Amino acid sequence: MATDYYAVLGVRRDASPDEIKKAFRRLARELHPDVNPDPKTQERFKEINAAYEVLSDPQKKQVYDLGGDPLSQAGGGGGAGGGFGGAGFGNFSDIMDAFFGTSQQRGPRSRTRRGQDAMIRLEIDLNEAAFGTTKEIQVDTAIVCATCNGEGAAPGTSPQTCDMCRGRGEVSQVTRSFLGQVMTSRPCPQCQGFGTIVPTPCPECAGDGRIRSRRTLTVKIPAGVDNGTRIQLAGEGEVGPGGGPAGDLYVEIHETAHSVFQRRGDDLHCTVTIPMTAAALGTKVPLDTLDGTEDVDIRPGTQSGQSVPLHGRGVTHLRGGGRGDLIVHVEVQTPGKLDAEQERLLRELAKLRNEERPTGQFQPGQQGLFSRLKDAFNGRS
Repeated sequence: MATDYYAVLGVRRDASPDEIKKAFRRLARELHPDVNPDPKTQERFKEINAAYEVLSDPQKKQVYDLGGDPLSQAGGGGGAGGGFGGAGFGNFSDIMDAFFGTSQQRGPRSRTRRGQDAMIRLEIDLNEAAFGTTKEIQVDTAIVCATCNGEGAAPGTSPQTCDMCRGRGEVSQVTRSFLGQVMTSRPCPQCQGFGTIVPTPCPECAGDGRIRSRRTLTVKIPAGVDNGTRIQLAGEGEVGPGGGPAGDLYVEIHETAHSVFQRRGDDLHCTVTIPMTAAALGTKVPLDTLDGTEDVDIRPGTQSGQSVPLHGRGVTHLRGGGRGDLIVHVEVQTPGKLDAEQERLLRELAKLRNEERPTGQFQPGQQGLFSRLKDAFNGRS
């Protein structure tokens, strides 16, 4: 042969593919026409591009090592003219690699891929959220096909090498551009880039390697979870195509409303309505808490809007020990209708307390929108 491609790239004849690629990238950065427009440099760039086109392709390299001319057989390189490269830009992506550091993964892609994550919603009540529980849930997810064990091929058969791309997963095409002849690669249309085809798909999974199935799982709910809390179950999600590893399953907690308590963080709130006389004299009101029935001590003279805390009767802290509080808000109810005897007694009480004609205690109230606008126009702050 007239040209020694190994000498052009400055590598040994037993150089590895990585050594050949590194040598080409180094020379391409120095000799590319966009960097060095000298005509002699352009000719030199054609040589290194032709050398790399041959030595980076196992089939062309084999033809070259046996003394053949792989470029003339492939219809590229040699004396072809046009643009910058009579030798053709057979591996244009590697030229881009030399300047921008990008890299494309070549070769067939695997049929085995990781499955997607899944999420389900689980409703629990306040008591379960406060103290934790264990639940059994049913999930519909993809599992490995037992008929083909994830391979996708019918029993007794196996995937075969694609005859279009010969197992490479991609096919190459030579086109002309302003740079000359450019060889581009794309996924093989026959095997979809896998490098193999399944002539007889599994009748159970239709070649996907997985089927959908309903499973029962046991989930441990920790004490203190709240609305929106997500519990991760690693490896319990969707099995991937080709029997690939499963994704994760996320259980999202939704706490149902309680008939008495309202949750705010780890504290619980409720309202107790008592008559005016009980607020004045004091009393004890039984309350069904999460820990059982307890008496709420209403002290004499309790006013409407006051609260009585029950410490440590709330929800367990999710992180750290202890529990929140139970806050009982008191609402004093004034009687609306009185019979004659009740009215007489109340008037007598008012007389004894010198409250027959109370003057009242007035405090500034909140202004409405129109009052604030009026004050603004009148220059009041």
